Amino acid sequence: MSFPARSSVDRNGEEPPVKKKKTSQVLPQTPQLYPILPLPDDLVLSCLARVSRSYYPTLSLVNKSFRSLLASPELYETRSILGRTESCLYVCLRLPPDFNTSWFILCRRPNRTQKKKKKNSNGSLLIPIPSLQSPPAHSSGLVAVGSNIYNIGGGPMEDTPSSTVSVLDCKSHAWCEAPNMLVERKHPASNVVDGKIYVAGGCEECNSSNWMEVFDSKTQTWELVSCPLAEQCESRIDKSAVVEGEIFMLGDKGVAYKPNEDRWEAIGPLSDFDLGWGWLSYSVIDNVLFCYRNLDGITWYDSKIGNWLNLKGLKGLPKFADYSRVKLADHGGKMAILWDKYVPSSGYENKMIWCAVIALERHNSQEIWGRVEWLDAVLTVPKTYKFVCALSVTV
Repeated sequence: MSFPARSSVDRNGEEPPVKKKKTSQVLPQTPQLYPILPLPDDLVLSCLARVSRSYYPTLSLVNKSFRSLLASPELYETRSILGRTESCLYVCLRLPPDFNTSWFILCRRPNRTQKKKKKNSNGSLLIPIPSLQSPPAHSSGLVAVGSNIYNIGGGPMEDTPSSTVSVLDCKSHAWCEAPNMLVERKHPASNVVDGKIYVAGGCEECNSSNWMEVFDSKTQTWELVSCPLAEQCESRIDKSAVVEGEIFMLGDKGVAYKPNEDRWEAIGPLSDFDLGWGWLSYSVIDNVLFCYRNLDGITWYDSKIGNWLNLKGLKGLPKFADYSRVKLADHGGKMAILWDKYVPSSGYENKMIWCAVIALERHNSQEIWGRVEWLDAVLTVPKTYKFVCALSVTV
């Protein structure tokens, strides 16, 4: 027997209203921004010290606190304790219309992940240093000692002899004055051996007692160095470099000085060492002298056989135009090459400076190979700019 379905009624004989089932409304998912939780300064310093310094200009854009920490001495003390010091490339240019001295540092390009990465590129740029007005500088008077760049003889006027010495602290990017030289000099040759700066030539009246002097960066004192070959040395030195602790200085005549032995030696003007050095650009990397010349490319001097040999490899490195300014620099044991070329889209009014970093490998006693790690267009400049120098500091 079947019974009809029974409906529920209230006491008044009416059916109660049907209760609707509650449903939870699903809201669309939207990204939420969570504020960065404040961290102790010592923890932030420890984190920043582990980051490559080439990222610091980008990190300084985070906030004022980051900018303050990135400029603090404590950060670099932490980097030193952690063994995170590194080689940073600095470039000195003179830009029109005033051709005042301007300094740049090689850094990573901000937001470089937003663009497609080019082959052999690491996204580097030359970033101007926001420092006070830089003193005039000449390439032969600029040297790096530790984290400082010394500007030797950089007086108020480029062509006036001066004893002034200025120092760029590459940690804070601030200029200060160092003790003056004992002799006023014009475009002297400056070289570093064991943390001491040896300055030679450039004085109006050269003799054995004033041709060279040395600055101890630890004691901040100058001392004259007696040179028995001063009479045959010219006041102007065109090229100088330190190879295996020996300072080579070349003008119309040449001389070599080994400070640790206080030994002087004359170099003939037509020696193989002098003939191959060239006039365009040169740099010493791991006690090997490298030189660039238009016809031969990049060569290096083999002191054992007294000859210049070609640097092999360099796959991916373009051929430089005859008009290009080319500079070589030691970049933490690697070779940094900077060159320029015209920008056609600017009506040839601008040039683009390019940079490549090359790892060096010695295969045998007479072969050194170069492997291009990366190359990038790093800075656009007016075609009339002047390239003063490129050098690396350790910070």
